[in-house]
Amino acid sequence: MKVQGRYDVDSPRDSVWRGLLSPETLAGCIPGCEAFEETGPNRYRVVMKVGVGAVRGTYSGEVWLSEIDEPSSFKMTVAAQGRGGSVRGEGLLSLAERGAGTALTAEGDAQVTGVVARVGQRLLGGVSKTLMDRFFGCLKGKLEGP
Repeated sequence: MKVQGRYDVDSPRDSVWRGLLSPETLAGCIPGCEAFEETGPNRYRVVMKVGVGAVRGTYSGEVWLSEIDEPSSFKMTVAAQGRGGSVRGEGLLSLAERGAGTALTAEGDAQVTGVVARVGQRLLGGVSKTLMDRFFGCLKGKLEGP
């Protein structure tokens, strides 16, 4: 399943870059995140609660960043498993200066297996986009400040 979005942040690109690479910011903005622990450079253990319709579950796994081209882009990969199946997603995040702010573009692909995929197949695209919008909305709020 493909997901993509574009988000404008009223903050300089360097600030957005630092925010995206901050474990505190990531932990605070990943929807359903219950635990987020650094296990190595640009690598984290994560526990999150995710639900599609009435099917909900707790998933644990890893998040890691690769193909880092500071301050322009990086790839984020998430791989997690839970009682209801597994989730694996990869996304390329690109940052471009836009006046005094930053245009952030995210393009990714996700695979879901198990009961969530079987029961919630029709809902997965919309849920993925909603989760992505929540993440970047949170990031925008943290970086733009009051």
